[in-house]
Amino acid sequence: MARKILLVDDEAGFTELLKMNLERSGFEVRIENDSTRALIAAREFQPDAILLDVVMPGMDGGDVQAQLQANPILSRIPVVMLTALVDSTELSEGAVAQAGSQMVLPKPVNLPLLLRVLDDIVPIPG
Repeated sequence: MARKILLVDDEAGFTELLKMNLERSGFEVRIENDSTRALIAAREFQPDAILLDVVMPGMDGGDVQAQLQANPILSRIPVVMLTALVDSTELSEGAVAQAGSQMVLPKPVNLPLLLRVLDDIVPIPG
């Protein structure tokens, strides 16, 4: 069974490209480009992990994350924040920033790094 990823980002071109790359790596991916629908999408899709943009119109990633954490069912889902506010030059090669207990990856996303992070937080079934 494929690991399920919910990708929440307001940039449709970015989400389509990342979805294509994640699907090639064996993930099942659902896109939500409207942050206000992220909780509905999470309840419906029941992902194994959520990739969540920080800066979005409507609800930003922090707002979405707070609502996920307030829901007993959804709070168990690991979330990786994606942001252009931190770039890869601010991190050592292959590093993942931590904001408290939250994982943060810079945009543009380094696919091999993202795949390593997903393998760590969503073990391969079997």
